[in-house]
Amino acid sequence: MIHLVLFLALSGQALSAEALEHLRAGVNADKQHQFDLAIEEFRKATELDPGLTEGFVSLGQAYLEKHEYGCAVAPLKHALELKPDLIPAHQLLGYALLVQGYAAEAIPHLKQAHETGALGIAEIQTGQLKEAIADLLIALEQRPNDPDLLYYLGRASGLLSKESVDTLMAIYPDSARSHQAMGENYFVLRQMPQAEREFLAALKLGPDTPELHLELGDVYAKSSQWEKADAEFRAQASMQPGNAEAAYRLGSALLQQGKGHEAREQLSRADRLRPDMPETLYVLGKSALLEGDAKEAEKSWLKLLSIEKDGELAAQTHFALSGLYRKQGKAPEAAHEMQEFQKLQNVSPGQSATAPQL
Repeated sequence: MIHLVLFLALSGQALSAEALEHLRAGVNADKQHQFDLAIEEFRKATELDPGLTEGFVSLGQAYLEKHEYGCAVAPLKHALELKPDLIPAHQLLGYALLVQGYAAEAIPHLKQAHETGALGIAEIQTGQLKEAIADLLIALEQRPNDPDLLYYLGRASGLLSKESVDTLMAIYPDSARSHQAMGENYFVLRQMPQAEREFLAALKLGPDTPELHLELGDVYAKSSQWEKADAEFRAQASMQPGNAEAAYRLGSALLQQGKGHEAREQLSRADRLRPDMPETLYVLGKSALLEGDAKEAEKSWLKLLSIEKDGELAAQTHFALSGLYRKQGKAPEAAHEMQEFQKLQNVSPGQSATAPQL
């Protein structure tokens, strides 16, 4: 693509026939991935015509394609000396510098070329985290779900989050938010006693701090302390009656205690507050079945599968439906759901699959 752009730029320029011949030969060699030959041809073209900007860019590109990044820098810089506004030269030079770790030097060239993805990566390396996040988001709009962009966006966000938390804890070490942040860190590390201690300290300092009861409830839920989890989720739901997550968590804790009717009320409320959340629909179906309402259980699970067709939750739902249909004497439907479960679990029809925890 860059070679095409450069040849379009060459139209109307006076070139020696010999230089043009070497330039074309270099492009043909490059297309066939004969990079050594391409480099030789481009170098000859630039020697015959020292003002041939496009020849220097092509030479730099061939070095990049051969992964000789250091060799690419000099011809690309020379091209920009000849034509400072040549976008392909800025783009390639930015890449060459970034790959070698010269992120600060690469940034002006990547900005000039509007290469937001590579620019975001360079900004991470120079500690410009806010700018990196903004540029990576722009790049993701152009290339959705690009794995490299998603990785670097996550990295930039994580670094910025850590930077913010470090500042918080340095300035306000004994604040509710500092204890909350520490609790969240311990929770991620699955150190539940330490997480509980920090969240309790945060609640003592700031009892009205949003989400603290929810987070402490999650700590108790992870250790199957359902009565304590119930109390914390109930407190959060009371503080924030419009919080769908609190209603869902409370309903789940109630279901674990065998309180099907109350669980169903809370889960139905969660579904009204935030409709069609797969996790809510799954547990809502379980609570309906616990109350003997097979029709509503089936309805919730089928709705879930219309939204989420892959993944562990979908597999669990197919398994649950298989059990439901088997109890109802619907053998073909039960067999179909078991087949779907096995597909998602990557289990062959003759093999046995591990039943999920329902």
